[in-house]
Amino acid sequence: MHMKKLATLFVFVALAATPALAQGAGGIDAGASELQTYIDPVGNLILIIGAIVGLIGGVRVYIKWNAGDQDTQKAVMGWMGSCVFLMVVGVVVKAFFGI
Repeated sequence: MHMKKLATLFVFVALAATPALAQGAGGIDAGASELQTYIDPVGNLILIIGAIVGLIGGVRVYIKWNAGDQDTQKAVMGWMGSCVFLMVVGVVVKAFFGI
């Protein structure tokens, strides 16, 4: 009984995998072109998130500066570092996929 279930499962898996293998290079090209359609919006989204983080960081640093905190420079460096990182990631993602 157990072998019969295992053999049936093997047949179903083999039949399901056959169309995927038959696509070959056409399937790979279709997948690559579909992936490229997602890269541009994702890169733009990362750039937008970086801009929002920069604005929020600027407001927080301004509040710290007006309050007279001593670690204002550390806050500026942290926020600017995160903004630069997000901007670079957005550009690198687009460049990596050739868009």
